[in-house]
Amino acid sequence: MNYRSEATYKETRLPVELASTLIADAYRSDAYFEEEQQQLFATGWVTVATSAEIQHPGQAIVRDLGGRSVIVTRNEEGELRAFLNVCRHRGSRLLAEDCQLRAGRIRCPYHAWAYDLDGACIGTPLFEGSDIPEDMRAAFDMGDVKAFDRDDYRLFGLSVREWGPLILVSLQVDPIPLEQWLGDLPERLGGYSLASWEVQAGKVYDIAANWKLITENFMEYYHLPWVHPELAKVSRIQDHYRYQGYGMYTGMTTTPISGDNPAWLALPPHSGVTGHDLKAGRFMLLFPNAALSVLPNHLFLMILDPIGADRTIERTYLMTHPDTMEGPGAGEALDELMGFWDHVNLEDVDIVENVQLGISTPEYQGGRMCYRFEEPVHRFQNMVIDRMVGLDRIPEGDAVDQVPMFGDRPGT
Repeated sequence: MNYRSEATYKETRLPVELASTLIADAYRSDAYFEEEQQQLFATGWVTVATSAEIQHPGQAIVRDLGGRSVIVTRNEEGELRAFLNVCRHRGSRLLAEDCQLRAGRIRCPYHAWAYDLDGACIGTPLFEGSDIPEDMRAAFDMGDVKAFDRDDYRLFGLSVREWGPLILVSLQVDPIPLEQWLGDLPERLGGYSLASWEVQAGKVYDIAANWKLITENFMEYYHLPWVHPELAKVSRIQDHYRYQGYGMYTGMTTTPISGDNPAWLALPPHSGVTGHDLKAGRFMLLFPNAALSVLPNHLFLMILDPIGADRTIERTYLMTHPDTMEGPGAGEALDELMGFWDHVNLEDVDIVENVQLGISTPEYQGGRMCYRFEEPVHRFQNMVIDRMVGLDRIPEGDAVDQVPMFGDRPGT
């Protein structure tokens, strides 16, 4: 099967009321996964971490992206930098895991070539702080090597940007501007001042399921009554709306937020949240791999790292604005809130792992979309198809701010 051909996806390209889901190979085939890494994760912008994980010069994280290992750090001025995790000498991997860089330098474990936090080659291997004994240094001096200019051996730099609490990286030499990728999402979430929110808790899940099953599960509420009876009390099916603008994201909202579950509303709202945002939950999937559940008083963030066709690492973060943590009992409320999200997330893990088992059945080739319930999933799947077939397209949004999922719709 040609995974880069439009004809492969003709049933999913239909309007949602007629469409079928993505082909089953998209979730179970190793060959599809490898092509997806190149067509999707090696193009555009991908969320790799939160700003809180790299706050100071010399802090470094290591992530897999599009089949490459990537280093993200901050230079001495606090500016973000990203590089391919490969030495320019003999190609050794430079860092094995997240770390605080020694003396603010990235040093190769093989032959001790060193690079500064802007990626410049500063030693080969004689440099300040070298461990080579004085009586041996002459043998390592490359000062007289012909046609060798350290400027020609900088680390391979990558585009890296921050938006809100997120750090995004692109492997492309000349990526689409991040502002176009985000579209109107910064405006829609502007009242929350998310860049000021702090990570309070988190957990990492190792999930035996394709990453797209996790994102699609996040984007639809069809399963709530059966999988999440507690969540359905504060995010009722009849209170869901499509909340979709221009940009590489899918969005829906729940309004009003019910008070039947005290954990969700235990903390006071951020003082900057006003108007309709005070009674709404915003659920945004920033393509391809960052899921944001934005409430007036907290953000639950999920960042997905695809490991294989049937395995995903999910990093979760519970974030609040500092002013929501000032009152008495904030710590206990936070613990209750994290317990609530962990419970909900474990329910999702169980169901998507179950779907992975079922979707691996050879006879299954895809299913029919459920109109209205799965519109955000349909939008996401068509963004996947766009990248797989090589289309650089950013979808448009709705003409009205909130489209009801039930009852009469504008223009219908």
